[in-house]
Amino acid sequence: MSTLSLRLPDYLHEHAKELAQREGISLNQLIMVALAEKMSALMTEEYLEERAKRGSRAKYEAVLAKVPDVEPEEYDRLN
Repeated sequence: MSTLSLRLPDYLHEHAKELAQREGISLNQLIMVALAEKMSALMTEEYLEERAKRGSRAKYEAVLAKVPDVEPEEYDRLN
């Protein structure tokens, strides 16, 4: 495991300590989880952008054409 020295504005440090205490976790855990969540969001965005580049309108329409043209079940209808 690595050690990281981090400079935070006082107000952010205080809020983070309060949140960690409220959640019953250490400040280190809070920062670690927050970083992991942010990285996950950014990596998901990159993945979806790359995936979208591989898509094609023709393939989409071919799959869509296979969907039966029927009314949705009552529980699946929008109000």
